Amino acid sequence: MRVPILLLCAATVLVACTGTPDPGPVFDNENGSDLTCLRHQTQPPGPRYTDEAMRSTGETLSLLRYYTAHGRKPFCDGQASTDVDKQWAQLYVTLGADRANVTALLG
Repeated sequence: MRVPILLLCAATVLVACTGTPDPGPVFDNENGSDLTCLRHQTQPPGPRYTDEAMRSTGETLSLLRYYTAHGRKPFCDGQASTDVDKQWAQLYVTLGADRANVTALLG
């Protein structure tokens, strides 16, 4: 019994060490609904957006559309941008979008 368990453990470690990195969270575009205010992002952008080799055109376009349409709106809770919100807004600019759409978010 010990040999199969040891083999299973070794295989698990091998797969974990050679697997692809976690691409990180998906940007919450609030399903593209008609928004009057913004919700805060809960996690910072990960490799799915920051690593060109992992970027998905659809996910990137969703981020760009969201801030182009809604980036000038206030947050629903009336609070300022969090550090996480600022990271997403900076990514929007880094991707080549118009900074004016997220100036208030960048603080």
